[in-house]
Amino acid sequence: MKGALGFRRTALAGAVLATALGGGAFLVACGNGGQDGGGAAAGGGAARLSVADSYIPMPPAGGMAAGYLTVRNEGGEGDELVKVSSPGASSVTMHRSTASTMEQVEKLDVPAHGALQLARGGTHLMIMGWQKAPVLGDELELDLTFTRTGTISVKVPVKELTYRPGQQ
Repeated sequence: MKGALGFRRTALAGAVLATALGGGAFLVACGNGGQDGGGAAAGGGAARLSVADSYIPMPPAGGMAAGYLTVRNEGGEGDELVKVSSPGASSVTMHRSTASTMEQVEKLDVPAHGALQLARGGTHLMIMGWQKAPVLGDELELDLTFTRTGTISVKVPVKELTYRPGQQ
């Protein structure tokens, strides 16, 4: 009888330990730094993206246009811009310019606690096949698709050819 009682105690202790460890693993897997994003303060946390300074210089009649913007990441995890599309254009591609060439790229990194800047003379968007000819003040919807964050839609204004953000 004493052997059976010892076995039950050992089995019960094992079951309690397994439950405690399983519950702890569940909390670790589901916990993400709390509602205040505390994980980001310690350098962790998901990417938190926003878009600023977006514009398209007025393209020549019927021509392709370049698009520029800045994607800011306030989160502790990086992300990648992997696709750009628009209901107002048949094609939007990502390009990188160097001193002598322009090459299409498949993805662009958005670093943790950093930014991806698409600007004149560097990384930019090429917009082709406009549904209607743009005029100054029009806004083109761009759908930016990221590996982790998903898709963010932004309205990008068409500006004069000489426009530069922050310089009025």
